[in-house]
Amino acid sequence: MSETITIATRESRLALWQAEYVKSLLEQDLGLKVNLLGMTTRGDQILDRSLSKVGGKGLFVKELETALEEGRAQLAVHSLKDVPMELPEGFELAAILEREDPRDAFVSARYAHFSELPLGALVGTSSLRRVVQLKALRPDLRIEPLRGNLDTRLRKLDEGGYDAIVLAAAGLMRLGLAERIRSRFDTQEMIPCAGQGALGLEVRADAGRLKQQLAGLIHRPTWLATQAERAVSRSLGGSCSMPLAAHAHWEGAVLQMNVALGDAEQTDRPLLKATLNAEVGSVGEALAFGERAAQALRDLGAAAYLPQG
Repeated sequence: MSETITIATRESRLALWQAEYVKSLLEQDLGLKVNLLGMTTRGDQILDRSLSKVGGKGLFVKELETALEEGRAQLAVHSLKDVPMELPEGFELAAILEREDPRDAFVSARYAHFSELPLGALVGTSSLRRVVQLKALRPDLRIEPLRGNLDTRLRKLDEGGYDAIVLAAAGLMRLGLAERIRSRFDTQEMIPCAGQGALGLEVRADAGRLKQQLAGLIHRPTWLATQAERAVSRSLGGSCSMPLAAHAHWEGAVLQMNVALGDAEQTDRPLLKATLNAEVGSVGEALAFGERAAQALRDLGAAAYLPQG
């Protein structure tokens, strides 16, 4: 008899797509039998406040980790950008899958490109990272919070609540909604957050056999790039209350990293930005590269932008 694995997942349409995708990989590539355990997280329930004010992105993973801890599930599938940089003791990322398009998408019913927005246009996003970069590109814009799952955000746009909204391209593409993307931001003008576009598979640290099985699903270029990105955020104490962007991409054997930091309180302050390159061939080298990128931001004055205390 084949081994049975239960995947804990949020119940949004995107989260279920991601869980079903991993389920198909486990069944086809590893010969496992897979069930899904759908769950509602605190992050899904609290929709009237920004994540930075109610506990951060960890609100999307805590209930799933509880299911792992209690043995109701053996694996949790996450959008890697939602996974805190420091996992609780006893948990770890066993695999990171090949990244989808990491860029941010410009979505609008009326305008084909960000540059076409009129003066004072209203743009929706609840990401502080996006807020500070949008303000750096267009100080005239009005930027208002936008919470809810992907379908809810699109509905709010379609009802006329915003002139445009900014979403991760990967989520739209995975749900077959690529036609809603009017244009994509270049990764140097709107730097993605750490892990954007990638899926992370979380397990209990003591799940030795399952970790060995999942190792075969690791996409090494994505694994190294996202380890470097997450190291930037970890080094600076990053959370969703910090407007930090970190994106690494491969140029042949060289990993190029673009990072940016804004001020969470004074969102119109000038961005601190840096670009670094390094040859990276191991996780240790990726982590060290991320630390160097974080130090580059410190050298530019990051201390004055970071939360005090």
